[in-house]
Amino acid sequence: MPKASVKRSIECKKEQLIDLVLDIENYPQFVPFCLNSKIYEKKNKGDLLLIIADLTIGKGPFQDTYKSDVKFNKKEDSIYVTNLDGPLKHLENKWHFKEKNNFTEVSFDVDFELKNDFLNIIMTKSFQFGLDKIADAFQKRAEDLFSKT
Repeated sequence: MPKASVKRSIECKKEQLIDLVLDIENYPQFVPFCLNSKIYEKKNKGDLLLIIADLTIGKGPFQDTYKSDVKFNKKEDSIYVTNLDGPLKHLENKWHFKEKNNFTEVSFDVDFELKNDFLNIIMTKSFQFGLDKIADAFQKRAEDLFSKT
């Protein structure tokens, strides 16, 4: 199964970065390979914000949509994502945010498996590169929106 991790230190408030990650409907504007997104459900339950959303990812003729269960734990400053439906056999994303001075350290871990074994082999070889591109996009978006220029 492809697994990858990335850690970044971004000059912005923790709450700003969390809001950016939870702003799923705007992903097509800045996340590489994200073609469409839709939130079906969003509700607060104690210290959790629960979201059910679709992401359509792909490039050219290769695209697919998967449904995700997104849980933001307000006490732990973490976001946990699992798949509900789509081309993924397994998906687990973990975001964690820690603010230090005017910077937020964000760590992002992804573990997934596609239903198609051949595509799994291809994805394993290029996944860290793809995750770095996604992390770059989030960092650039945060700097564009929140930097003190």
